[in-house]
Amino acid sequence: MGFLRPQDEAVVRKELEALGAPVKVVVFASELGSEANGQTIALMKEVAALSDKIDLEILNPFIDRDRAAAYGLDDLTPAIVVEGERDYGIRFIGIPAGYEFRNFLDALFLASTGDASLSEATTASLAALATDVTIKVFSTPT
Repeated sequence: MGFLRPQDEAVVRKELEALGAPVKVVVFASELGSEANGQTIALMKEVAALSDKIDLEILNPFIDRDRAAAYGLDDLTPAIVVEGERDYGIRFIGIPAGYEFRNFLDALFLASTGDASLSEATTASLAALATDVTIKVFSTPT
């Protein structure tokens, strides 16, 4: 049983047609981990199959420790990295299901265009920051 019903697949496929440049989705998950690892791999395979602009790479965080560390994902699984022309720092820890699925799709679009669609005032405020800022959003699927 897949995560996406046929009618959901059709809607997601249509939305993914709007992707700009190709995106890379890197999943760090181990079958030895929690049930969420396998579910995350399955969901990402379903989504990647809906667009030829999505390059999916599945890595084992215990084997590919250096790659996980390079993305700042030490000991966090399942974890998803979304990249476009460059790494924008977009990470999902856990399965992006439920309400988080919309955020995952939005992340794909952002990475494919490199445009966060921020106002000039917001862009100026962010440019004025003295150091990098990490924003973490925590949610629980319901």
